[in-house]
Amino acid sequence: MRDGTRRDLLKKAAAVGLGSFLSTGDALARVDRFSEQTDRNSAASEFFPGFKQHTKKTSGATINFVTGGSGPPLLLLHGYPETHIMWRKVAPQLARKFTVVAADLRGYGDSGKPAGGGDHAAYSKRTMAQDQVEVMNSLGFQRFSVVGHDRGGRVAHRMAIDHPDSVQKLVVLDIVPTYKMFHSVTKELATSNFHWFFLIQPEPLPETMIGNSAEFWLKSRFTALPPDAINKDAFAEYLRSFRTPAMIHATCEDYRAGASIDLTHDDADLQRKISCPVLALWAEKGAMHRQFNVLEAWRERASNVSGKPLPSSHFIAEEIPEMLLSELGAFLG
Repeated sequence: MRDGTRRDLLKKAAAVGLGSFLSTGDALARVDRFSEQTDRNSAASEFFPGFKQHTKKTSGATINFVTGGSGPPLLLLHGYPETHIMWRKVAPQLARKFTVVAADLRGYGDSGKPAGGGDHAAYSKRTMAQDQVEVMNSLGFQRFSVVGHDRGGRVAHRMAIDHPDSVQKLVVLDIVPTYKMFHSVTKELATSNFHWFFLIQPEPLPETMIGNSAEFWLKSRFTALPPDAINKDAFAEYLRSFRTPAMIHATCEDYRAGASIDLTHDDADLQRKISCPVLALWAEKGAMHRQFNVLEAWRERASNVSGKPLPSSHFIAEEIPEMLLSELGAFLG
């Protein structure tokens, strides 16, 4: 993609997206179901009974993760604005059949938050995927399956391209490839995904605005969920991690990388297809399927794709964990 074309596309989308951000009246009425919480540290055992917590210093960051169970290795990667805690409803059941590794991406949760650099390369999906491969290798797993939601799905997508010998099976939850997203910007997409274009604005604009209202921003991300999907303890843990200036900045860097260096990498790899089996699951109540043919979007990027919609909003593992477990069990074996 030519730089001029990319700049024009992002400017137009940002104009629509930022306009949506300013219209927060409805969100104000829906975020109050979470009570005020105080900062606290959370032990892995609280959300993942029987799991062990670890850190691994990779070639570029320190990665926080939990492990549990036995059997074939399975890596779980969360999305924005969450952490590995998003897997708390499915990981214990998966651990009956798999060795489960649920990790915080670099920049998120209790993982390290290195400087992004002028080109945001420290948060490229290539670099973030390398972290997770090193984590799995350190545990003795050279080949494993991966389930990624949201940003974690984008990391997993890049991992399957860069490390085809490592990824046995890939599951992506409620996304289409980044390259497809940025080449299909419409008013509807820029409105439903306005944060894509807000978070990529130059530092310190989004960092300052989110930092001034971190709890409100975090609550606003979850307003489509049923009231019982994220309980107060889980929300408190998300807030503990998210409200720090370091995580707010790092997550902006993740999105800035997505709109710059990640597109450069994707552009160079357009002819490379994912070779492993891919399962794409998407939210029937979400925006993605209204704007894309999700299966066809993944079939452009992979050779062996199956998938279906699930009756959920974007945060599938939070809202319908039992249904997700059924689909994962059928696909992963």
